[in-house]
Amino acid sequence: MAPAAGSPESKSLDEPGLESERDQRIGRYALRSSPAWARTGGIRTAVYSNSLLVLMAVIFLGSWFGQSVTGWTEYNEMQRAHHEATVSWSGYIGTADFWESTLQNWQSEFLAVGSFAVFAIFLRQRGSPESKPVGLPHEATGAEG
Repeated sequence: MAPAAGSPESKSLDEPGLESERDQRIGRYALRSSPAWARTGGIRTAVYSNSLLVLMAVIFLGSWFGQSVTGWTEYNEMQRAHHEATVSWSGYIGTADFWESTLQNWQSEFLAVGSFAVFAIFLRQRGSPESKPVGLPHEATGAEG
């Protein structure tokens, strides 16, 4: 059995895939202490089974929409300042200005988050509850022994 990567709750690396309902403790295999949405089955369990993905998609789309509205407002202010025609929100979505600012913003966000994730594997902060002990190997999860 390969060691788990990440948190102590992570699956072993040699166990890829979604796993069975029994392994996931959902539906008829749920425990009495399991969350209600894991016990009910159907669409509720499907939503709960993908709740992290759903939340991250909502955050992504919400921030993208917020950025588009503020960019659209700023773009139209510049258009008015130069006595040019303003554009609708859907018209702004098709402009190079929107896509340039969107891609620059997400590039910097992914770089920051990606850097932190990679650095957290190799670097340590002595005394931090989020860091492995300084002497543990990179592959260790911090939950051994």
